[in-house]
Amino acid sequence: MASEIRDITLAESGHRKLEWVHRNCDLLRTLHEEFSETKPFAGKKIALSVHLEAKTGFLCQVLAAGGAEMYVTGSNPLSTQDDVAAALVDDGLEVHAWYDATPEEYERHIRAVLEAGPNIIIDDGGDLVNMIHNELPELIDNVIGGCEETTTGIIRLEAMNKEGRLRFPMVRVNNAQCKHFFDNRYGTGQSVWDGINRTTNLIVAGKIVVVAGYGWCGKGTAMRAKGLGARVIVTEIDPVKAIEAVMDGFDVMPMKEAAKVGDFFVTVTGCSGVIDSEDFAVMKDGAICCNAGHFDCEVDVAWLRDNCVESAEMRKNIMGYKLPDGRWIYILGEGRLVNLACGDGHPAEIMDMSFAIQALSAKYLVEHASELTEKLIDVPEEVDADVAIRKLKFLGKEIDVLTDEQIRYLGSADL
Repeated sequence: MASEIRDITLAESGHRKLEWVHRNCDLLRTLHEEFSETKPFAGKKIALSVHLEAKTGFLCQVLAAGGAEMYVTGSNPLSTQDDVAAALVDDGLEVHAWYDATPEEYERHIRAVLEAGPNIIIDDGGDLVNMIHNELPELIDNVIGGCEETTTGIIRLEAMNKEGRLRFPMVRVNNAQCKHFFDNRYGTGQSVWDGINRTTNLIVAGKIVVVAGYGWCGKGTAMRAKGLGARVIVTEIDPVKAIEAVMDGFDVMPMKEAAKVGDFFVTVTGCSGVIDSEDFAVMKDGAICCNAGHFDCEVDVAWLRDNCVESAEMRKNIMGYKLPDGRWIYILGEGRLVNLACGDGHPAEIMDMSFAIQALSAKYLVEHASELTEKLIDVPEEVDADVAIRKLKFLGKEIDVLTDEQIRYLGSADL
């Protein structure tokens, strides 16, 4: 099947973006060299659905260098960069994706990469796994296993597994320490505010920022908001995380109360209906809402569309909704992932670690295919450690190593 992209003439711009990532992703660059020699994916087809920008593009190149036939699509209609898609096609990969795809186009692109009959699935949010189980089950026998990038996708996988419907092993990449400690905290923290600042051109210092959810992504988002000079309020459903937020120096209250005072609202929960009509009803005139969770259901943008008396695009990626009482509520990036819909996603050095784990986890699946019995698999500790050791080396840092005597001490019951 031929690729389906917007414009192949954009390839030169995409190649420049990929070259920049190549220069700043030491781990992936090393894996590209290793895989080019060892060919761990020779004869294998990989279907990949991840936010299709330059870092993802480099991951695709790394897997292709390892011998894989790559079938690539995006995981969000507003995060695909058409020039990167064109560059990958120019390099001989098959790509089905373009920016601002309609729901029908997005589904068609997901289906297209699955119809290639992949042996490995690399997913971000679970759309590939969901479709192959529900609509293309005849292709499942081809699948060795897959890797899931994000919290939302793992939630879907765990639900499928609990119901006995998950039919091949999936590695929970998001649960790796080198993924959620750094990608979710430092990557999301920086890229969310990159997207907000680029889009709004407003100051954060002195404003009240409401962060919904205090998982790793919420921690990073709140930390960066504090660093920019904001007063930060956290909303939570988990009492332990709420206490942690208080101990970290943030205020904590229900969303219904926070909605009355917030200037910026960022949802980072992976749930739906986090900001709803009752919250909109008490927000300040000019409140700005955005989402950093995977799907566009955390902020009830549909209610605003249905109940506003006027709507207008205020700036690129800022839609304003005027309510009957005259107040305006602003939504960034249509309520989709603000760091990708309104920016370039996580910094290259952060995604270098996450995508190195993806690549090594896919390699692990191929090498251990006959041994895998569980349907949900954690990233092996040796993969996590390998990525951390490599990253420290590139950072020019060294750490201590236990002596034989220390190892014996730690393994003894007689301390």
